[in-house]
Amino acid sequence: MKAVEEFLGFIPLTVSALLPVVNPVGSAVLFLGLVGSADHNRRRKLARRVAFDMTLFLLIVLIVGTNILSFFGISMPVVQVAGGFVLATMGWSLLNKPNPGASTLLPTSAPTADLESLAFYPLTFPLTVGPGCIVVTLTLSAHASKASLVQTAIAYLAVTVGIIIVATSVYLSYTYADRLTRRISAPMAEGIMRIISFILLCIGGEFMWEGVANLIRSLH
Repeated sequence: MKAVEEFLGFIPLTVSALLPVVNPVGSAVLFLGLVGSADHNRRRKLARRVAFDMTLFLLIVLIVGTNILSFFGISMPVVQVAGGFVLATMGWSLLNKPNPGASTLLPTSAPTADLESLAFYPLTFPLTVGPGCIVVTLTLSAHASKASLVQTAIAYLAVTVGIIIVATSVYLSYTYADRLTRRISAPMAEGIMRIISFILLCIGGEFMWEGVANLIRSLH
Protein backbone atom coordinates (compact mmCIF):
# COMPACT_ATOMS: atom_id res chain seq x y z
CA MET A 1 0.00 0.00 0.00
CA LYS A 2 2.85 2.35 0.85
CA ALA A 3 4.52 1.55 -2.46
CA VAL A 4 1.31 2.47 -4.31
CA GLU A 5 1.09 5.76 -2.40
CA GLU A 6 4.69 6.60 -3.29
CA PHE A 7 4.06 5.70 -6.93
CA LEU A 8 0.93 7.84 -7.13
CA GLY A 9 2.70 10.65 -5.28
CA PHE A 10 5.68 10.88 -7.62
CA ILE A 11 3.55 11.18 -10.78
CA PRO A 12 1.86 14.52 -9.91
CA LEU A 13 5.14 15.70 -8.38
CA THR A 14 6.95 15.10 -11.66
CA VAL A 15 4.22 16.66 -13.79
CA SER A 16 3.86 19.73 -11.57
CA ALA A 17 7.65 20.23 -11.51
CA LEU A 18 8.27 19.82 -15.25
CA LEU A 19 5.13 21.28 -16.81
CA PRO A 20 5.75 24.95 -15.91
CA VAL A 21 9.36 24.69 -17.09
CA VAL A 22 8.47 22.95 -20.37
CA ASN A 23 5.42 25.22 -20.93
CA PRO A 24 3.99 23.24 -23.88
CA VAL A 25 1.47 25.89 -24.97
CA GLY A 26 3.97 28.75 -24.85
CA SER A 27 6.65 26.67 -26.59
CA ALA A 28 4.13 25.69 -29.27
CA VAL A 29 4.11 29.31 -30.49
CA LEU A 30 7.90 29.21 -30.91
CA PHE A 31 7.64 25.76 -32.50
CA LEU A 32 5.18 27.08 -35.07
CA GLY A 33 7.48 29.98 -35.87
CA LEU A 34 10.50 27.73 -36.33
CA VAL A 35 8.80 25.19 -38.59
CA GLY A 36 7.10 27.84 -40.70
CA SER A 37 3.90 26.91 -42.51
CA ALA A 38 4.61 23.19 -42.80
CA ASP A 39 1.49 21.12 -43.39
CA HIS A 40 -0.31 19.36 -40.54
CA ASN A 41 1.07 15.87 -41.27
CA ARG A 42 4.70 17.05 -41.32
CA ARG A 43 4.12 19.09 -38.18
CA ARG A 44 2.53 16.11 -36.42
CA LYS A 45 5.43 13.86 -37.44
CA LEU A 46 7.93 16.40 -36.14
CA ALA A 47 5.94 16.88 -32.92
CA ARG A 48 5.97 13.11 -32.35
CA ARG A 49 9.75 13.04 -32.89
CA VAL A 50 10.26 15.93 -30.46
CA ALA A 51 8.08 14.26 -27.82
CA PHE A 52 10.02 11.00 -28.21
CA ASP A 53 13.42 12.73 -28.08
CA MET A 54 12.28 14.72 -25.05
CA THR A 55 11.22 11.56 -23.20
CA LEU A 56 14.45 9.75 -24.05
CA PHE A 57 16.58 12.77 -23.14
CA LEU A 58 14.94 13.26 -19.74
CA LEU A 59 15.12 9.54 -18.95
CA ILE A 60 18.85 9.57 -19.68
CA VAL A 61 19.28 12.59 -17.42
CA LEU A 62 17.15 10.89 -14.76
CA ILE A 63 19.15 7.67 -14.76
CA VAL A 64 22.73 8.67 -15.51
CA GLY A 65 22.78 12.48 -15.40
CA THR A 66 24.33 12.83 -11.97
CA ASN A 67 26.93 10.16 -12.70
CA ILE A 68 27.91 11.79 -15.99
CA LEU A 69 28.39 15.17 -14.33
CA SER A 70 30.45 13.58 -11.56
CA PHE A 71 32.54 11.65 -14.08
CA PHE A 72 33.48 14.81 -15.97
CA GLY A 73 33.80 16.84 -12.78
CA ILE A 74 31.02 19.22 -13.82
CA SER A 75 29.14 20.91 -11.00
CA MET A 76 25.47 21.93 -11.07
CA PRO A 77 26.31 25.67 -10.98
CA VAL A 78 28.35 25.27 -14.18
CA VAL A 79 25.39 23.50 -15.81
CA GLN A 80 23.17 26.40 -14.77
CA VAL A 81 25.56 29.00 -16.22
CA ALA A 82 26.15 27.18 -19.52
CA GLY A 83 22.53 26.13 -20.01
CA GLY A 84 21.28 29.58 -19.08
CA PHE A 85 23.60 31.13 -21.64
CA VAL A 86 22.22 28.86 -24.40
CA LEU A 87 18.63 29.69 -23.46
CA ALA A 88 19.34 33.43 -23.22
CA THR A 89 21.07 33.39 -26.62
CA MET A 90 18.09 31.68 -28.21
CA GLY A 91 15.68 34.17 -26.63
CA TRP A 92 17.78 37.11 -27.79
CA SER A 93 17.96 35.74 -31.33
CA LEU A 94 14.19 35.28 -31.58
CA LEU A 95 13.53 38.64 -29.93
CA ASN A 96 15.53 40.49 -32.58
CA LYS A 97 14.19 38.74 -35.67
CA PRO A 98 12.17 41.02 -37.97
CA ASN A 99 9.12 38.76 -37.66
CA PRO A 100 9.63 35.78 -35.30
CA GLY A 101 6.32 34.21 -36.23
CA ALA A 102 6.82 34.39 -39.96
CA SER A 103 7.57 31.41 -42.12
CA THR A 104 10.86 33.07 -43.11
CA LEU A 105 12.39 31.36 -40.09
CA LEU A 106 12.27 28.24 -42.19
CA PRO A 107 11.32 28.07 -45.88
CA THR A 108 7.88 26.57 -46.41
CA SER A 109 9.25 24.51 -49.26
CA ALA A 110 11.93 22.94 -47.09
CA PRO A 111 11.97 19.14 -47.52
CA THR A 112 10.97 16.87 -44.65
CA ALA A 113 14.61 15.95 -44.06
CA ASP A 114 15.43 19.59 -43.30
CA LEU A 115 12.61 19.76 -40.78
CA GLU A 116 13.69 16.53 -39.14
CA SER A 117 17.22 17.87 -38.79
CA LEU A 118 15.76 20.43 -36.36
CA ALA A 119 14.06 17.76 -34.23
CA PHE A 120 16.67 17.50 -31.51
CA TYR A 121 18.39 20.87 -31.82
CA PRO A 122 16.87 23.35 -31.37
CA LEU A 123 13.30 21.99 -31.10
CA THR A 124 13.92 19.39 -28.38
CA PHE A 125 16.91 21.08 -26.76
CA PRO A 126 16.86 23.83 -25.71
CA LEU A 127 13.38 24.95 -26.90
CA THR A 128 11.37 22.17 -25.22
CA VAL A 129 13.87 20.72 -22.75
CA GLY A 130 16.07 23.50 -21.45
CA PRO A 131 18.50 23.76 -18.55
CA GLY A 132 15.59 24.15 -16.17
CA CYS A 133 14.29 20.71 -17.13
CA ILE A 134 17.74 19.21 -16.59
CA VAL A 135 17.97 20.71 -13.11
CA VAL A 136 14.42 19.62 -12.26
CA THR A 137 15.05 16.09 -13.55
CA LEU A 138 18.30 15.80 -11.60
CA THR A 139 16.44 16.94 -8.49
CA LEU A 140 13.70 14.35 -9.10
CA SER A 141 16.41 11.73 -9.51
CA ALA A 142 17.79 12.63 -6.10
CA HIS A 143 14.33 12.44 -4.53
CA ALA A 144 13.62 9.11 -6.21
CA SER A 145 16.77 7.50 -4.81
CA LYS A 146 15.63 5.49 -1.81
CA ALA A 147 17.33 3.16 0.63
CA SER A 148 15.54 0.15 -0.83
CA LEU A 149 16.13 -0.94 -4.42
CA VAL A 150 12.43 -1.77 -4.83
CA GLN A 151 11.37 1.67 -3.58
CA THR A 152 13.87 3.32 -5.90
CA ALA A 153 12.57 1.33 -8.87
CA ILE A 154 8.97 2.27 -8.05
CA ALA A 155 9.85 5.95 -7.67
CA TYR A 156 11.81 5.99 -10.95
CA LEU A 157 8.91 4.28 -12.73
CA ALA A 158 6.52 6.94 -11.40
CA VAL A 159 8.83 9.73 -12.56
CA THR A 160 8.99 8.06 -15.97
CA VAL A 161 5.19 8.05 -16.18
CA GLY A 162 5.16 11.75 -15.26
CA ILE A 163 7.70 12.52 -17.99
CA ILE A 164 5.57 10.65 -20.54
CA ILE A 165 2.51 12.67 -19.51
CA VAL A 166 4.38 15.94 -20.02
CA ALA A 167 5.76 14.70 -23.35
CA THR A 168 2.22 13.85 -24.46
CA SER A 169 1.12 17.40 -23.69
CA VAL A 170 4.05 18.64 -25.79
CA TYR A 171 3.02 16.40 -28.69
CA LEU A 172 -0.58 17.66 -28.61
CA SER A 173 0.43 21.32 -28.25
CA TYR A 174 2.96 21.16 -31.09
CA THR A 175 0.71 19.14 -33.39
CA TYR A 176 -2.16 21.59 -33.04
CA ALA A 177 -0.02 24.72 -32.64
CA ASP A 178 -1.72 26.31 -35.64
CA ARG A 179 -5.16 25.80 -34.09
CA LEU A 180 -3.96 27.25 -30.80
CA THR A 181 -2.97 30.45 -32.58
CA ARG A 182 -5.59 30.49 -35.34
CA ARG A 183 -7.87 32.95 -33.60
CA ILE A 184 -4.98 35.25 -32.74
CA SER A 185 -4.31 38.14 -35.13
CA ALA A 186 -0.89 38.46 -36.76
CA PRO A 187 0.18 41.52 -34.70
CA MET A 188 -0.98 39.81 -31.51
CA ALA A 189 0.82 36.58 -32.45
CA GLU A 190 4.01 38.57 -33.12
CA GLY A 191 3.59 40.34 -29.78
CA ILE A 192 3.13 37.04 -27.96
CA MET A 193 6.20 35.66 -29.74
CA ARG A 194 8.31 38.60 -28.63
CA ILE A 195 7.02 38.39 -25.06
CA ILE A 196 7.83 34.68 -24.89
CA SER A 197 11.24 35.33 -26.46
CA PHE A 198 11.91 37.97 -23.81
CA ILE A 199 10.82 35.52 -21.11
CA LEU A 200 13.25 32.97 -22.54
CA LEU A 201 15.98 35.59 -22.36
CA CYS A 202 15.07 36.38 -18.74
CA ILE A 203 14.91 32.71 -17.74
CA GLY A 204 18.33 32.16 -19.26
CA GLY A 205 19.67 35.17 -17.38
CA GLU A 206 18.11 33.90 -14.16
CA PHE A 207 19.75 30.50 -14.50
CA MET A 208 23.08 32.12 -15.30
CA TRP A 209 22.76 34.38 -12.24
CA GLU A 210 21.88 31.45 -9.98
CA GLY A 211 24.82 29.49 -11.34
CA VAL A 212 27.24 32.38 -10.81
CA ALA A 213 25.87 32.97 -7.30
CA ASN A 214 26.33 29.30 -6.44
CA LEU A 215 29.88 29.34 -7.82
CA ILE A 216 30.70 32.40 -5.72
CA ARG A 217 29.25 30.76 -2.59
CA SER A 218 31.33 27.65 -3.24
CA LEU A 219 34.50 29.74 -3.00
CA HIS A 220 33.81 30.71 0.62
